Amino acid sequence: MEPLDLGSNWTWTDARRRGATRRRIAEGGEQLSRGLHLSRAQPSSLSVRCRAWTRLLPRDAAFGLETAASLLGVHTDPPPEVQVVLRPRPVLPRRRGLVVAVRDLRPEDVVEVGGLRVTSGAQTLLDLALRTPPAELLAIGDALLRARRLCEASLAERLARGGRVRGIVRARECAALLDGRATSRPESLLRYWLATSDLPAPEVQVPVLDRRGRVVAHADLGWERHRIAVEYEGRQHAEADQFGRDVDRYSLMAAGGWLVLRFAARHLGGPGVVVERSRAALVSRGWHPDTVRS
Repeated sequence: MEPLDLGSNWTWTDARRRGATRRRIAEGGEQLSRGLHLSRAQPSSLSVRCRAWTRLLPRDAAFGLETAASLLGVHTDPPPEVQVVLRPRPVLPRRRGLVVAVRDLRPEDVVEVGGLRVTSGAQTLLDLALRTPPAELLAIGDALLRARRLCEASLAERLARGGRVRGIVRARECAALLDGRATSRPESLLRYWLATSDLPAPEVQVPVLDRRGRVVAHADLGWERHRIAVEYEGRQHAEADQFGRDVDRYSLMAAGGWLVLRFAARHLGGPGVVVERSRAALVSRGWHPDTVRS
């Protein structure tokens, strides 16, 4: 007799109906929750787990919160439990491995990602506003813009009908600072700390020109007027090819009179070092604390 193929996921009831023994069910898959199993034959990614959960969820359920952020392309560690958003109803699903939030979702608040219903970028950002530190929220918003899962118009529309929902104030503050040109989470964190300090607001992807007016490099952040660049150095900068390109870029910037401030993972614990070193650099280039912020 050929082995029974239960597919990538199955419920206990369906597997038994198809003739699987209790032993076959136990040995063939990982139990996500009571009565829900995932095949061990494939990697247990977030999208795979979410697809399995759709067997038990109401049809109008949408994956939300940090789960939605991950599915929408924000590169972050997925939460241990799958999070879903449901419209109000008398009884909500209660299962191990599942977190349920209630929202009065409209059709425009849900998008499809790989065949899964997921809260839109705007809805996801609003839902995360209350539970996420402001700097991290900005990084998520930047990532959603970068992945083209969010746009200014859709966010403005969602926030306009936000009323007094919890988190709306932080979401609106975040919306004013979003910039899809940010290339990474660390860069977004640095920008938030600088933008909310008493220093001049930093510019993003600042062009560096040579003496002939040609663009020879772009700084992650900086102040073109003062020729100060702020750069984040991730692990990829240690690779031989990238290191060589960085040497060329920093040499060109120095030749053009630019002062480059370089930060790394050790500086992401808080704004203190980033803001104070940037302040010292600005003062050295003629900026004065009493200057009107622009």
